[in-house]
Amino acid sequence: MRNAPKPAVEAAFLNAQNAATYMGISVNTLYVWRHRRQGPPSFRMGPGGRLMYRRDLLDAWLSEQEQADSRSNPILNPLNRAPRQRERRRAC
Repeated sequence: MRNAPKPAVEAAFLNAQNAATYMGISVNTLYVWRHRRQGPPSFRMGPGGRLMYRRDLLDAWLSEQEQADSRSNPILNPLNRAPRQRERRRAC
């Protein structure tokens, strides 16, 4: 079997199926995120209103998600913070 040639220019816009594949998730997850306004930015394009995603915005959104996770961002890891002293209750 012969390998298909790789396109010289990568698409700047992805439809929902390609965006889901690019991100490694299901199309259904992408639609649920869109409905809940939680996922990456998307828009309708063309007379048919085809759902599209910009590749650069997908990358930016994924990077934001990675930075917001304490497992991949050491600044947010609670184990890297100094322990706090408990406040003593005052006697009335």
